Amino acid sequence: MKYIVILGDGMSDEPMDVLGGRTPLEAASIPTMDALASMGELGMVQNVPAGMSPGSDVANLSVMGYDPKESYSGRSPLEALSLNIDMEPDDIVFRVNVVTLTDEEPYAEKTIIDHSAGEISTADAHILMKSIQEAFNNEEFQFYPGTSYRHIMIWKKGRQVSLEPPHDHLTQVIGDYLPKESVLRDFMERSYDILNNHPLNAERAAQGKNKANSLWYWGAGTKPSLDNFQAKTGLKGAMVSAVDLLKGIAVGSGMEVCHVEGATGSIDTNWEGKAQAAIDALLKDGCDYVYVHVEAPDEMAHQGLTEEKILSIEYLDSRIVAPIKQAMEDAGEEFRMLILPDHPNPIRYRTHTGDPVPYVLYDSTRQRKAVAHYNEKEAAASGNFEPNGHRLLARLIQK
Repeated sequence: MKYIVILGDGMSDEPMDVLGGRTPLEAASIPTMDALASMGELGMVQNVPAGMSPGSDVANLSVMGYDPKESYSGRSPLEALSLNIDMEPDDIVFRVNVVTLTDEEPYAEKTIIDHSAGEISTADAHILMKSIQEAFNNEEFQFYPGTSYRHIMIWKKGRQVSLEPPHDHLTQVIGDYLPKESVLRDFMERSYDILNNHPLNAERAAQGKNKANSLWYWGAGTKPSLDNFQAKTGLKGAMVSAVDLLKGIAVGSGMEVCHVEGATGSIDTNWEGKAQAAIDALLKDGCDYVYVHVEAPDEMAHQGLTEEKILSIEYLDSRIVAPIKQAMEDAGEEFRMLILPDHPNPIRYRTHTGDPVPYVLYDSTRQRKAVAHYNEKEAAASGNFEPNGHRLLARLIQK
């Protein structure tokens, strides 16, 4: 038996007037996921425990079978694992976005336009981060370039700080959301002076792209410790994802990380490459379990793009779910597949909420016959509800 998790990050949403009272999941054409819902189990699951922030870190830990209340030590340390960054127990690790702020006002009066600087390419971001490293790296602070807009800073023997995610405050004046810690605020203000007039940003502006003109700190934490996934489940696992967070969780739990050329974490990702990486892990590389994470629905929701969010869900169905299902069937391989989001990301808010999300659990050996559609409404009406997301893994692998 092979076990497959396909996670559409942030694809759950609310009914929208512009969609005639439907959610993007309801509006999307997803024949394969609908077929699996008709032959499998529909339900709702609570991935974000009460009182915890509804981040992809917390929610994906739940889906992977780790209780966030016991295993979570912060988002950034998980991302740092994927970059092979050495951490000491007393280091504080920060996620550092390169963001787009308005130009004219004093720093605290600027407005945050884009948390991802137009989903800046990794190549462009690395050029900018080199300037940041040259200006700021010393024995106490070290910056590390990551993927696209997502980067890391280590504060040696640092202090825990309360920080705000930039995607929670799009279009807002930033003053009330800046760090209270003066050294971090100083880094952010100085980064604007370095980045806003950087030749690369001048070129980006001339091309009509958003400047990546400031650093933004969030997601601080300490060195993580996760139980080994194979020791816990008896399954050899692999991770397919474009983002450092999920790769870091995989590294920390001893799973293999599948590197897919052209995987971007957005709607232009290498969909077929990610599907093939999952198929190869299961059918060629001896893995029992594969976790396919797709960031695109979440990114489209953060940007408030309704049609693009729907399209990303349709791509998930046709370019990820369908080919993986077909490959398992062609190989004569029995499999169980779990499809779900980690958390909602309603376009109305353009940020995450901690509400339950719909799942479909399909077993190729135990098919029911019904007419169902994979969406929030029908999943809620099913009456199936798992209040502790980390327990859903045991149901997937029947333990």
